Amino acid sequence: MQGFLLDTHVLLWWFTNDERLSTNAHEIIGDQSNDIYVSAASAWEIATKTRLGKLSDVPKAVEKYGELSTAQGFSHLSVTYRHGLLAGGFDAAHRDPFDRMLAAQSQLEDVPLVSRDQAFAEFYVDVVW
Repeated sequence: MQGFLLDTHVLLWWFTNDERLSTNAHEIIGDQSNDIYVSAASAWEIATKTRLGKLSDVPKAVEKYGELSTAQGFSHLSVTYRHGLLAGGFDAAHRDPFDRMLAAQSQLEDVPLVSRDQAFAEFYVDVVW
Protein backbone atom coordinates (compact mmCIF):
# COMPACT_ATOMS: atom_id res chain seq x y z
CA MET A 1 0.00 0.00 0.00
CA GLN A 2 1.30 3.43 -0.91
CA GLY A 3 0.03 6.87 0.03
CA PHE A 4 -0.43 9.89 -2.21
CA LEU A 5 -1.49 13.48 -1.50
CA LEU A 6 -3.67 15.17 -4.12
CA ASP A 7 -3.06 18.72 -5.26
CA THR A 8 -6.27 20.73 -5.27
CA HIS A 9 -6.64 20.84 -9.06
CA VAL A 10 -6.17 17.07 -9.23
CA LEU A 11 -8.88 16.55 -6.63
CA LEU A 12 -11.31 18.79 -8.51
CA TRP A 13 -10.49 17.14 -11.83
CA TRP A 14 -11.11 13.73 -10.24
CA PHE A 15 -14.49 14.87 -8.90
CA THR A 16 -15.51 16.21 -12.32
CA ASN A 17 -13.92 13.49 -14.45
CA ASP A 18 -11.91 16.19 -16.23
CA GLU A 19 -9.93 15.05 -19.27
CA ARG A 20 -6.90 17.08 -18.10
CA LEU A 21 -6.22 14.46 -15.42
CA SER A 22 -3.24 12.42 -16.61
CA THR A 23 -3.54 8.70 -17.20
CA ASN A 24 -0.98 8.03 -14.47
CA ALA A 25 -2.83 10.24 -11.95
CA HIS A 26 -6.10 8.54 -12.85
CA GLU A 27 -4.57 5.11 -12.27
CA ILE A 28 -3.00 6.13 -8.95
CA ILE A 29 -6.25 7.58 -7.59
CA GLY A 30 -8.36 4.74 -8.94
CA ASP A 31 -6.13 2.02 -7.49
CA GLN A 32 -7.98 0.83 -4.37
CA SER A 33 -4.72 -0.41 -2.83
CA ASN A 34 -3.39 3.19 -2.59
CA ASP A 35 -4.11 5.50 0.32
CA ILE A 36 -5.27 8.81 -1.12
CA TYR A 37 -5.02 11.90 1.08
CA VAL A 38 -6.76 15.24 0.64
CA SER A 39 -5.52 18.19 2.62
CA ALA A 40 -7.49 20.60 4.75
CA ALA A 41 -5.54 23.18 2.72
CA SER A 42 -7.41 22.03 -0.39
CA ALA A 43 -10.75 22.59 1.34
CA TRP A 44 -9.54 26.07 2.31
CA GLU A 45 -8.33 26.76 -1.26
CA ILE A 46 -11.62 25.58 -2.80
CA ALA A 47 -13.68 27.69 -0.40
CA THR A 48 -11.49 30.75 -0.99
CA LYS A 49 -11.54 30.46 -4.78
CA THR A 50 -15.28 29.78 -4.79
CA ARG A 51 -15.86 32.93 -2.72
CA LEU A 52 -13.71 34.92 -5.16
CA GLY A 53 -15.65 33.54 -8.16
CA LYS A 54 -12.69 31.59 -9.55
CA LEU A 55 -14.32 28.14 -9.38
CA SER A 56 -17.68 28.58 -11.02
CA ASP A 57 -17.03 25.50 -13.17
CA VAL A 58 -17.14 23.24 -10.10
CA PRO A 59 -20.62 23.73 -8.68
CA LYS A 60 -21.21 22.73 -5.08
CA ALA A 61 -17.52 21.92 -4.50
CA VAL A 62 -17.69 23.63 -1.12
CA GLU A 63 -21.03 22.18 -0.02
CA LYS A 64 -20.17 18.62 -1.00
CA TYR A 65 -16.43 18.57 -0.30
CA GLY A 66 -16.58 16.23 2.68
CA GLU A 67 -19.25 14.02 1.16
CA LEU A 68 -17.40 13.64 -2.15
CA SER A 69 -14.05 12.96 -0.47
CA THR A 70 -15.51 10.37 1.87
CA ALA A 71 -17.48 8.67 -0.92
CA GLN A 72 -14.22 8.24 -2.83
CA GLY A 73 -12.54 6.68 0.19
CA PHE A 74 -10.04 9.52 0.54
CA SER A 75 -8.45 10.25 3.90
CA HIS A 76 -8.52 13.81 5.23
CA LEU A 77 -5.15 15.24 6.20
CA SER A 78 -5.34 17.96 8.84
CA VAL A 79 -2.93 20.87 8.99
CA THR A 80 -0.63 20.70 12.01
CA TYR A 81 1.75 23.22 13.52
CA ARG A 82 4.66 21.23 12.01
CA HIS A 83 3.14 21.63 8.55
CA GLY A 84 2.66 25.34 9.19
CA LEU A 85 6.22 25.89 10.36
CA LEU A 86 7.71 24.10 7.37
CA ALA A 87 5.34 25.76 4.87
CA GLY A 88 6.19 29.19 6.23
CA GLY A 89 9.89 28.45 6.48
CA PHE A 90 10.55 27.12 2.98
CA ASP A 91 13.26 29.16 1.23
CA ALA A 92 11.39 28.79 -2.07
CA ALA A 93 10.26 32.03 -3.68
CA HIS A 94 6.85 30.55 -4.49
CA ARG A 95 4.26 32.59 -2.61
CA ASP A 96 1.06 30.56 -2.96
CA PRO A 97 0.16 29.55 0.62
CA PHE A 98 -1.87 26.54 -0.52
CA ASP A 99 1.03 25.13 -2.56
CA ARG A 100 3.45 25.80 0.29
CA MET A 101 1.21 23.86 2.68
CA LEU A 102 0.74 20.93 0.30
CA ALA A 103 4.53 20.76 -0.23
CA ALA A 104 5.10 20.77 3.54
CA GLN A 105 2.53 18.03 4.07
CA SER A 106 3.97 15.93 1.25
CA GLN A 107 7.43 16.21 2.73
CA LEU A 108 6.56 15.67 6.40
CA GLU A 109 4.08 12.86 5.77
CA ASP A 110 6.47 11.26 3.26
CA VAL A 111 3.85 10.90 0.53
CA PRO A 112 4.28 11.90 -3.11
CA LEU A 113 2.17 14.80 -4.32
CA VAL A 114 -0.03 14.15 -7.35
CA SER A 115 0.16 17.37 -9.38
CA ARG A 116 0.96 18.78 -12.77
CA ASP A 117 2.17 22.04 -11.21
CA GLN A 118 5.87 22.55 -11.99
CA ALA A 119 6.19 25.04 -9.10
CA PHE A 120 6.58 22.16 -6.65
CA ALA A 121 10.11 21.54 -7.96
CA GLU A 122 11.17 24.50 -5.78
CA PHE A 123 10.20 22.53 -2.68
CA TYR A 124 12.08 19.32 -3.46
CA VAL A 125 9.09 17.06 -2.91
CA ASP A 126 8.30 13.91 -4.82
CA VAL A 127 5.73 14.84 -7.48
CA VAL A 128 3.97 12.35 -9.74
CA TRP A 129 1.87 13.15 -12.73
